Amino acid sequence: MSAMSTTAPKIAVVYYSATGNVHQLAKALAEGAEKAGAEVRLRRVPELAPDAAIDSNPAWRAHVDAIADEVPVATLDDLSWADAYAFGSPTRYGNIASQLKQFIDSTGGLWQQGTFHDKPFTGFASAHNAHGGNESTLLALYNTAHHWGSLIVSPGFTDGSVYAAGGNPYGTVHVGSSGEVADSTLEAARYQGERLAKLAQKLAA
Repeated sequence: MSAMSTTAPKIAVVYYSATGNVHQLAKALAEGAEKAGAEVRLRRVPELAPDAAIDSNPAWRAHVDAIADEVPVATLDDLSWADAYAFGSPTRYGNIASQLKQFIDSTGGLWQQGTFHDKPFTGFASAHNAHGGNESTLLALYNTAHHWGSLIVSPGFTDGSVYAAGGNPYGTVHVGSSGEVADSTLEAARYQGERLAKLAQKLAA
């Protein structure tokens, strides 16, 4: 039996966030992965919405301005670099946001090269209402992992933090109408990142 690899797994946390909720989840997930020994790249995809749409929502404008210099923009190199992936998106009519979808749609060359084969993949999301599409958004996101040949690593009911955050086995989610992202939800996201990192480490052994 081979010894477990001591090389830190490399994880790309890639997300889109309009008003900051998914951003908070992404940061917490990255923290959990780093705590488990992973090297993490936290990356946002480019904003595609016109200024008129962004300016119509003060929270959206505030978040866009706040992260402009805080979080680097995702590139295909980040995906080539990574051993595992965590993707996050707000819900848009039960699906992922177009901003994240456009980035995913640019990965055809990497897909043809087999870059994503056998790499762990997990997802997280946010919707305004409790039944506003969080689960369908995660399931839609996981369609990408199926096509990539990646290995879906959902949190399942494998830790108490999942139950404390509302019990979503597909991935950590936030309900926007409940207000700020709760500490229990952030803790579930950290656990999700830790789980992803540990499984990536095992696969590298």
